[in-house]
Amino acid sequence: MKTTGFVIRCTLAVAALGAFAGAQAQMSPVGNWHSIDDKTGELKSLIQISEVNGVISGRIEKLLRKEADQKGVCKECSDDRKDKPMLGLEIIRGGKKLADKDVWEGGKILDPENGKEYTLRLTPIEGGKKLEVRGSIAFFGRTQTWVRTP
Repeated sequence: MKTTGFVIRCTLAVAALGAFAGAQAQMSPVGNWHSIDDKTGELKSLIQISEVNGVISGRIEKLLRKEADQKGVCKECSDDRKDKPMLGLEIIRGGKKLADKDVWEGGKILDPENGKEYTLRLTPIEGGKKLEVRGSIAFFGRTQTWVRTP
């Protein structure tokens, strides 16, 4: 009987640790996100953010607007992304986690509609269900809220 109680307590402890680790993992920008048009509130694209060696990057996986050209290219880009397909286009580069916060910055984010790059700041909110995406130049910028997808 004592052995059964011990096994149950251990099982519960392991499950609790797993749930805690899962919750912590969600407080990261890594994953799939829906970007939302600032003006219309319409879903704009599916962005996949990944991390390699502590550095994050993000790519457009799918264009979600009805009128979007799935075979379109980044005509407005002026760097190595010029005339590259929108699908698979890397729009986030070089972000790193701040040591004491659940914030990633130090990289750049590209607006493929105008070809401009902005200083990046990513902050998971609402338990990691949403992501505040801030792009700025000096003191000017804007913040979008992206929604995590399963």
